[in-house]
Amino acid sequence: MAAADPDSAAQDAAADAPSVSPDRAAWVLAALILVAAVANLNLAVANVALPDIGRAFDASQTGLNLVAVGYSLGLAASVLYLGALGDRHGRKMMLVGGMALSIPASLLAALAPSMEVLFAARLIGGVAAGMAFPTTLALITALWSGPARTRSIALWSGIGGAISALGPLTSGALLEHFDWGSVFAVTLPLALVALVLAWRVVPAHVNETTEPVDNRGGILSVALVAAVVLAINFAAVPDRGMLALGLGIVALAAGAAFVLRQRRAPEPLYDLAVAGRRIFWVAALAGVIVFGTLMGAMFIGQQYLQNVLEYSTLDSGLAILPAAVAMVLVAPRSAKLVDARGARFTLLLGYACCLLGFVVMLTLWDESAAYWRIGLGYLLVGAGVGFAGTPASRSLTGSVPVKRAGMASGTADLQRDLGGALMQSILGALLTAGYASAIGSAIASSPKADQISEATQSELTKSFASAAQTAEQYPKYTDQIIAAARDSFLQGDHWAYLAGIVAILVGAAIVARLFPGRERELELLRSYRAADGG
Repeated sequence: MAAADPDSAAQDAAADAPSVSPDRAAWVLAALILVAAVANLNLAVANVALPDIGRAFDASQTGLNLVAVGYSLGLAASVLYLGALGDRHGRKMMLVGGMALSIPASLLAALAPSMEVLFAARLIGGVAAGMAFPTTLALITALWSGPARTRSIALWSGIGGAISALGPLTSGALLEHFDWGSVFAVTLPLALVALVLAWRVVPAHVNETTEPVDNRGGILSVALVAAVVLAINFAAVPDRGMLALGLGIVALAAGAAFVLRQRRAPEPLYDLAVAGRRIFWVAALAGVIVFGTLMGAMFIGQQYLQNVLEYSTLDSGLAILPAAVAMVLVAPRSAKLVDARGARFTLLLGYACCLLGFVVMLTLWDESAAYWRIGLGYLLVGAGVGFAGTPASRSLTGSVPVKRAGMASGTADLQRDLGGALMQSILGALLTAGYASAIGSAIASSPKADQISEATQSELTKSFASAAQTAEQYPKYTDQIIAAARDSFLQGDHWAYLAGIVAILVGAAIVARLFPGRERELELLRSYRAADGG
């Protein structure tokens, strides 16, 4: 692809869509970013607390995986349906309602007496975010146009991603002084401010549709996403093979029924004709992978830092700062690159950074890694998300009619949330399987293997936290048990990082082969606008 002159690119963008902003644009954008911040922060705060939660409830690795993925699951499963409801019944109403529901959900998570209640609270919090989060991008799409929209999306994407990366730092600082429940209460004041600001400054009923909502399609979309994520989580759990298989069958059936319904519905929830546009579906898939790499790296990385390197909760939170800094610095430059070189070039640059980040994690993150290795891995992944986030979201919003803004924003949120849920689930399942396999081999090869009861073996293979608690019961063998658990965790996280590398390579190949170059991209966007009536 030939390099393009930035000034010419900007002129092309301006000619295609004039730059338009709403009244009190800065305040409106601040309100939308703040609402998105509540969702992004809630999405990330659990990771640092997982070791503490595991010790508090003697939780299995699968239980910890579900707590980590519960918020993403609720958000990803509901986001398409709730985005469509917002398009029809009022985006501002969904924005305010989501912020209102997030407050009791956070309180319930903070005070949860069991893993089951904690998972349920995270799930409810995700649904609350499903009401509010897609609405933020839908309103940006409806209120801004042209280069102003691209800049607004860059700020929304970059700041949102940075807040996700700052979540572990906030959690780590709280866990130095309070118990694990404090990490789920940290967003309460932010949610209150966001609720008031959204109510006061965000315009209501802008470019909303009067078409009826496809409720049956919405219910099928919820079942599809939920079944996929849960099936992946249970796939690696011993004695849960039939449950995972059953969930997989539900996902296939729901997926087939959803596609059939969308083809036949007079007003589909998810317009497959629009979704089939090359810029739309390739960007959607690209975003799922790139945002998933960030969430996967944070999920596995936080447990690695605390379990293997014995970082404190505060230090493990501080370790992620390079990712946040990179996202904030790179996102505005990403917007300029999109205009100058096109979305494909910028997406591939982001993928290259993510790939290098995961290679660093796989090869340099060992039992004695110096901090520069940790910071380098996070810096590269953060830069990758910063570069790729803007073109992935902008391509979605630019290739749909404004009345379908909820569909575009719902898909953009799916990029983050389904990507995070899937990558955390896949990497978590591989971590679980790799850890269990390695610790099982260590037990079998121990000279005292015949003296280890089945109950003790079960506790040792359940999770690192469970193995650490078991070690406390046998002071004579504490060092051997912890050493074996660390080695086993490293084997499990290597399985996870390899899977992440494969996903990144597949995504990059799809973008390189199927996403159009800059000039063809502009032609397609013009044709979409003409087909959609301007």
